[in-house]
Amino acid sequence: MGKVLFPIGDATETVDTLYPYYRVQEEGFEAVVAAPEKRRYQMVMHEVKPGWTITKEWEGYTIQADIAFKDVKPEEYVSIFFSGGRAPEYIRDDPDLIRITRYFFEHNKPIASVCHGVEIPARAGCVKGRRMATVPKCKFDLEVCGGIFVDAPCVVDGNLVSGRTFHDHPYYIGHWIKLLLAARDAAK
Repeated sequence: MGKVLFPIGDATETVDTLYPYYRVQEEGFEAVVAAPEKRRYQMVMHEVKPGWTITKEWEGYTIQADIAFKDVKPEEYVSIFFSGGRAPEYIRDDPDLIRITRYFFEHNKPIASVCHGVEIPARAGCVKGRRMATVPKCKFDLEVCGGIFVDAPCVVDGNLVSGRTFHDHPYYIGHWIKLLLAARDAAK
């Protein structure tokens, strides 16, 4: 089967998170939500409204964390998905999340990131020389940490697949799913 890790926190973007969360389950993977604590978290919805120059935020659904970051053994997971929203900004400094993130990069496991999700691997020191898509306002976060910003709906850089926002899900998620299926087949 294989487990896929979804690190989140309060203000994780709803569509960024739920579409890939259910998509991996459709392929037979177990989706596991990890967070600073094992509890229910409030997600948000983000969109730039017509006429606005900043992102508007609405309250979204809630989601239960299955496991706390401190209890995650990354070797038990086949992949990780970094969702957007405001959560990455404050969970990126969690030492256990940094440990987990580095594991996936060091072991060349399938990784996906969307929107503000880039802030976590950037903070963990994992993006140097890597090409990634992200929401344009996170371009600085990526580049200051040595990454290469690409303004495209899908960027594939080896084991790393990324998109700018949830509007890009149709373009990059399929590439990530192919990596997951290949990893699962190789493990058989």
